This record gives sequence, structure tokens and C-alpha cells, in this order.
Amino acid sequence: MSETIKYDEDWSQRLIKLYSTPDVIKQRKIVLSKLNLQPNDRILDIGSGPGHLIEDMAKIVDQRGSICGIEISAPFIALSQKICSHLSQVEIREGDATSIPYENEEFDVAVSTQVYEYIEDVDTCLNELFRVLKPGGRATIICTDWDTLIWNTENKDRMQQILTTFETHCADPRLPRKIVPKLRNIGFIINEYDVYTIVNPEYNENTYSHGIIDFIASYVSGKNGITEEKTKDWADELRKNGEKGTYFFSINRYIFVVSKPNL
Repeated sequence: MSETIKYDEDWSQRLIKLYSTPDVIKQRKIVLSKLNLQPNDRILDIGSGPGHLIEDMAKIVDQRGSICGIEISAPFIALSQKICSHLSQVEIREGDATSIPYENEEFDVAVSTQVYEYIEDVDTCLNELFRVLKPGGRATIICTDWDTLIWNTENKDRMQQILTTFETHCADPRLPRKIVPKLRNIGFIINEYDVYTIVNPEYNENTYSHGIIDFIASYVSGKNGITEEKTKDWADELRKNGEKGTYFFSINRYIFVVSKPNL
């Protein structure tokens, strides 16, 4: 059973720091290239987080277009509304991916970045995505396969226990390998597959992996027999690897570019 994270103020602040690393900024640039936005597009960002992607999209979409973001985390909604307050073509509101608060066939483009793996009922989410897209509309979906997470360690058993426990923070840690038939069954056309690999060969505070060490440690401590001491030893080993020059981290984000048939 999953124990998905509730994104309160503390968790949200942790994530905001991650979103500001070059690794995640590069990911946003890749996503923007896949979206192929046009100035008059009406766009939906499902799980819009702190609003950084919306802000980037607004630089492409002029006043003829519009961007709508839906998010369930109150701290993220507040932050994104602040970040995007100067953008008249942007609307950000509370909303759930399983019940999108918009009408049928309302959007030209939709994007969902690492949202669906945190929701138990993915089929409902994808049906909702299909519903709100116009015929011929397109969507880009990004999700992580947590089996691809690699961290150099001398204590493989401890690493495995911690990463296996951390997997319970999302509903389906292996969604990418299952999502294509789901998309096809709903009626989507699969236009492109891609993968973005985050690689951190050094321990550096301005990287994605540096940011998730404390994120993972705070989540797994006290779960599945993992003591606070074991968690500290795990984190200390990673930092010592950085000092020794033996640090290495990698993880894969999978990108699916789809479209709704043009009837």
C-alpha cells in the first residue's frame, strides 16, 4: 500500500528548492520543447506545483492564448499565484487530476509532470485528460520509474531497504512501463517517447540528488524498521562519497507525447 506524501508547507518548501536546481531547470526546457506551444494555445498544467513551468510557458503564449494550472497543494497554489500574478493570461486554481474542473474539449495542450505516479486511479486521470483536450489536442506526460534510481554505495542492503521504503511515497513507482497501453486503450495516439536522465557524478548542493537526500531521509525514518540512526548513517555515507570523489547518482524520467484523434 502506498503512503503518498501530503504536500504541506514543509514538504512544499523542500520541493521548491529541488525545482530550482539546474537538473530540474533542464527538464523544464526539454518539456517545453516537446509541448511545441503556439502563441494562441489554451494550455492546462495538471499538478502545476510552484508555477515555474507555467511562468516559462507564458513567455511563449501571448495574450491570445491562456494557461490554466490545477494543483492540490495549498502552499504551491499560493506560491504559483504569487509568481504568476503579473501574467494576465494565467489562471491557477485548486483542482484534482481525477476530476479536472474544466469543460469537455477546452484545451489545445496539456502537460502533467510527475503527477500520475502519485495517484492510485491513473485510468481516471487519463480519461479526464482525454476529455478536456480538443480533437487534435496534444499532451506531454512525464513520470519517473524509481527502479532506475542508482546511488553508489558500499552498503547495498541498507540502500535497498531505504529506496524500497521510499517507493511507498508514490502510488505506482513503476508507472512508465505500464502507461502506454493505458493511453492507447483510452484512445490517445502516441507520437513520441523520450527519456531524460539526471546524472550527478559529484556531490554538489546545486543538484537534484543533493536535495533529495534529506527529503528521502525524513520520509523513511521510522518506517519498515529503519531507525533514525540508520538513516543518518546512509546520508553520511553519501556525503563522505562526495568527499572521496566516489559519489554517483542517476535516475530516469520518461516522457510521452500524445495526441487526441482529430475527428
